[in-house]
Amino acid sequence: MALHRIKSNKDIDPVFGSSTLAHAAAVKLFPEAEQSPREVYQLVHDELYLDGNARQNLATFCQTWEEDEVHKLMDLSIDKNMIDKDEYPQSAELESRCIHMLADLWHSPEAETTIGTSTVGSSEACMLGGLAALWRWRAARKAAGKPTSTPNMVCGPVQVCWHKFARYWDIEIREVPMSEGHWFMTPEDMLARVDEHTIVVVPTFGQTFTGLYETVKPLSDALDDLDKRTGLSVDIHVDGASGAMLAPFCAPDVLWDFRVARVKSISTSGHKFGLAPLGAGWVIWRDVKELPEGLIFHVNYLGGDMPTFALNFSRPAGQIIAQYYNFLRLGREGYERIHSACYETAQFLSSEIVKIGPFEMLYDGNPQLGIPALTWRLKPGAEVGYSLYDLADRLRTRGWLVPAYSLPANAEKVVVQRILVKQGLSIDMAKLLLADFKRAVEFFDEHQPHGFKGREGESGNHTGR
Repeated sequence: MALHRIKSNKDIDPVFGSSTLAHAAAVKLFPEAEQSPREVYQLVHDELYLDGNARQNLATFCQTWEEDEVHKLMDLSIDKNMIDKDEYPQSAELESRCIHMLADLWHSPEAETTIGTSTVGSSEACMLGGLAALWRWRAARKAAGKPTSTPNMVCGPVQVCWHKFARYWDIEIREVPMSEGHWFMTPEDMLARVDEHTIVVVPTFGQTFTGLYETVKPLSDALDDLDKRTGLSVDIHVDGASGAMLAPFCAPDVLWDFRVARVKSISTSGHKFGLAPLGAGWVIWRDVKELPEGLIFHVNYLGGDMPTFALNFSRPAGQIIAQYYNFLRLGREGYERIHSACYETAQFLSSEIVKIGPFEMLYDGNPQLGIPALTWRLKPGAEVGYSLYDLADRLRTRGWLVPAYSLPANAEKVVVQRILVKQGLSIDMAKLLLADFKRAVEFFDEHQPHGFKGREGESGNHTGR
């Protein structure tokens, strides 16, 4: 009989019998000793179970499903630095291709030669677009011998990145407030706030609060008329975080992009409806002259000249590579098919939710009017024993994240709930959601909850970045 000797108990130690998992993980003190990678992986892996299920997160605008090939490309690119264009020239080439593809998609008159950049998300892209507008305005004022000390920007209800931009660069933000039935900026609202100190008007093409598009062409027409009457010319930057990757495929006749001559720059998020993994954004200028040369840094980095316009420096290339993969993989046809399915699901959900309870849709997922989302409130005057905060809390017990929140000034008393429909939320999943939604309403019909007060119950993330 052969004899077998085990050299070490470590060879057969079960993970959950290991010393690593016999103690709580380090929290505040830096660990002293090294540990088994298998055991530490298991520990961290298990802690992540406490996160919500991303596929049931109907609050986020970000993608929660990717093809296996995207995961492989992300693994392949884990050590590629997007800023280092000398060391990773082909990654830089893929970034350049994406920029010109987007310029073509958005009808730039100089799509093959215009300028743009990738970013870590649409918030950084917005700030870069805003900075270029500030520099253009300042140069024009200096050339005319006029002061540059009091710049302002005009916008409707915007995502918080624009408030950060205004604060960081000392710009007055003239934000059109919401009111009952008045959910976004109109030409009249805009003209009441524009003056010679306005550096840019920023319509949001896919509002974070409701999902609605702000109408770019009517705003531009009003600015054209103002220019003819007064000689005051004001540029437009389109915050297309979501809509810029939707309308070209699902609402191609809506005029919002570089077909509108006053639009000088467009920003978008690659990781929303561009379908890339988290950490991708883009900003494109109408043509090269709209990005002031003084904003471009030429950095001597690892022996090469690195022209860069960014708020960050080192950042991963994987998301940009994955974005290029998606452009090649899907093309216009694939993006249209995926996004159309999302709109169909959104409209299906909106038509069914109003049948379940006293709900009124503020936006129902119409692709001509906004993004694939639905936003509703309790009907004014509805006498029910629960709030939308209660409903959001109840749905969370089934894993669904369906945020409830109050609208911004001056509509704080309007509480809404919103669903973002993204790739991966199929009609089948939507029916399961509706079944849980119906059960939640029936539960409240039989049990009176202890309702939230004021902003206490706000849930989820409606900010869109």
